[in-house]
Amino acid sequence: MSGCLFVVSAPSGAGKTSLVNALLAADPAVRKSVSYTTREPRPGESHGHDYHFVAMPEFERMIESNDLLEHARVHGNSYGTGRTWVLDALAAGDDIVLEIDWQGAQQVRRLYPQAVSVFILPPSIEALESRLRGRGQDSEDVIARRVRAARTEIGHVAEFDYVIVNSVFATAARELQSIVIAHRLMRPTQLVRHQALIEALR
Repeated sequence: MSGCLFVVSAPSGAGKTSLVNALLAADPAVRKSVSYTTREPRPGESHGHDYHFVAMPEFERMIESNDLLEHARVHGNSYGTGRTWVLDALAAGDDIVLEIDWQGAQQVRRLYPQAVSVFILPPSIEALESRLRGRGQDSEDVIARRVRAARTEIGHVAEFDYVIVNSVFATAARELQSIVIAHRLMRPTQLVRHQALIEALR
């Protein structure tokens, strides 16, 4: 039995992390893959929980060893998803969510075309900028670069299976949870997961 792979992408500040955390809290059957990154931890982040924080030489070694399912350079730092953990978890029947950017999502879709991809949109560029500023983590120059990058990232929205506008957080959180539930209930998934039951009912 294979689990479902969900990919959630968004420009920085659109609320991707908060929505994924809400999904994990509401649905204990979903597990999140902890990404690797070369950036420094932000206040409140911990190694192994938010990210696996590694130095660039270690990250490059993982690329060369084919240890990453996907990897990308984002805002001057490298990010990647561990290949073995994800594939083993899916093979065990676990549902996995990847919180990655559009570049990584492209790579995952090529390797795992049955993955379900979701793009999170902000309600406006002004709201995105306000959220970035409200985090209190970046300088004005960094915020301006992230807003410019967001316009490029949003240009890839048509590549995704589902699109959520994170205007009202509670609504967006329910919509993400609904996508996960609906995908689990699709016929191909249910026929595999409940094969024994179906045979017993015949």
